[in-house]
Amino acid sequence: MTHELKKIIREYQSATSKGLKCVLATVVALDGSSYRRPGVRMLILEDGHMIGAVSGGCVEKEVVRQAQSVFTDEISKIMTYDGRYRLGCEGILYILLEAFRPDKQFLETFEKTLATRKHFKIRSFFEKKEGSNADYGSTVVFGQEELPFQPGFHAQEEHEAFEQNMKPCFKLFIIGAEHDTVQLCSFAAMAGWEVTIVTDPSEEKNILDFDGAHDFLGILPESFPLGEVDQHTAIILMNHSYSKDLKYLLTLKDSKPIYLGLLGPYRRREKLFGELMELSPEISYDFLDGIHGPAGLNIGAETPQEIAISIIAEILSVVRKKQPMLLKNKETGIHD
Repeated sequence: MTHELKKIIREYQSATSKGLKCVLATVVALDGSSYRRPGVRMLILEDGHMIGAVSGGCVEKEVVRQAQSVFTDEISKIMTYDGRYRLGCEGILYILLEAFRPDKQFLETFEKTLATRKHFKIRSFFEKKEGSNADYGSTVVFGQEELPFQPGFHAQEEHEAFEQNMKPCFKLFIIGAEHDTVQLCSFAAMAGWEVTIVTDPSEEKNILDFDGAHDFLGILPESFPLGEVDQHTAIILMNHSYSKDLKYLLTLKDSKPIYLGLLGPYRRREKLFGELMELSPEISYDFLDGIHGPAGLNIGAETPQEIAISIIAEILSVVRKKQPMLLKNKETGIHD
């Protein structure tokens, strides 16, 4: 969710530079089921342009229509959308519409929080009934500091509060520079992940060769930025070079990413592990057991694009702690 808010903030800054007002739509409650759950957001610009979505596409037109009163009087409101007869989702959405104009202090604090990869919390105050109310709105808790989306808003604690804990943006290090790296980078960027490409200094590549890349490092294995690896970080080795993969595994052996993937077949992995243990006898078995190699889910992937999809799917299953399965075989709700 953090990457969605990050995009909204960027678009807000662009819109205000053009003199356009903005309204933020947030799904704050749900009765039943829906395409997306509470916590999703969409920014509506005064010219009708939308950033993000709160559903699969059917709700958005009504959101834009209802947002017009907020553009006019800047008074927040709750709108409901009954999807039982229109979406087939068997749910009622409660959507908070509020004027969105975070000030300089908010923007600076937000950027600092993203850069330092700290958690923060969003609190939205509302009542579960349609209509306008100046006491509805949202604040963001950055550590000990609580700042509103709209300057001057003060939370009314007697209202219902939807709270959402926001984690750092998910980061993916892709080590390699071949065609499959390009494909994985593109898909991961579309998922909202911050992608860093890591290549050998001798590679004649730069960040422009990798669509969607957030950063590019032309470094040797021993220079890998281990200090940037946390539990919101995934790493995948795609070197197509046995010796390079071995050097990187030696460098990464004490790191703790949430996911560490290794391209290549089972026999190659076992050979790497054998040589790794010879070079570093003290290496942890937990480290070896935690390596996903061959990387990706078994979906019959063959092309670089399909392999990228299988790898992203496996990373998501690890991060979300979900056992991959066909949804048609799931007897409970999709999100249960």
